[in-house]
Amino acid sequence: MSNPTQTRAPAQVDVRGPRFVAWVTTGVLVVALLVSAQSPALAAIILGAQAVVFAVGAVAGPRRHPYGLVFASLVAPRLGPVTEREPVAPLKFAQLVGFVFAVAGSLGFAGGLIPLGLTATALALVAALLNAAFGICLGCQLYPLITRLTPTR
Repeated sequence: MSNPTQTRAPAQVDVRGPRFVAWVTTGVLVVALLVSAQSPALAAIILGAQAVVFAVGAVAGPRRHPYGLVFASLVAPRLGPVTEREPVAPLKFAQLVGFVFAVAGSLGFAGGLIPLGLTATALALVAALLNAAFGICLGCQLYPLITRLTPTR
């Protein structure tokens, strides 16, 4: 039986998974931006679908994230052993931030507010590309600040 006063280590995942997710997300956001020039309505649908993916990641975490499942089943088995891990909580927060931008972009495109759609999508794209290419997760960087500002019970 475990000691109830012990603190559990935070859940962690292989850093390569979130970077794979960021590459796929980058591709989806690029497609949304390119499509928006011809069909803002289709861009809204693409971003709406990405918002659902972000929501799953924010609620269920990286292990249940749709792109994370692809990584775990198709990519990870072909890679070497895990050498670096990162905590789950900041990743879930980053997915929540992505969700907010994807919803804003989707609503912008759907509502005819094209500058809003473009701006929100472009900001999400910058964040995804920074994570994919350089391992810089902006949402993860914001997470400690948000947790310090959030009152505890």
